Amino acid sequence: RNAASVGARLKAGLDALAATHPLIGDVRGRGLMIGVELVRDRVTKERAQEERTAVVNAAFRRGLLVLGAGKNAVRFCPPLVLTADQADTAVRIFDEALTDVERQRT
Repeated sequence: RNAASVGARLKAGLDALAATHPLIGDVRGRGLMIGVELVRDRVTKERAQEERTAVVNAAFRRGLLVLGAGKNAVRFCPPLVLTADQADTAVRIFDEALTDVERQRT
């Protein structure tokens, strides 16, 4: 039950970030396993490979461990006991990491 409810909260938070971060091409997943696809262009879906690595590293420097998946996705796979507050913190840190990488691109 916790994975379903906190996972829904985490996914909703990541979906909300997609509205403000052009790097996010898609957010998908079930429960607490969620993937965020990063793209250079939402229309062409060009993969943001270097940016993905930079986002993973920027998140890690802030205390959030996420994994690269495939060539341009970020995988969230926290423990099943993740709390709602911890999910909110993960979204906030991921937001900061995305902002950092997007600023470096421009």
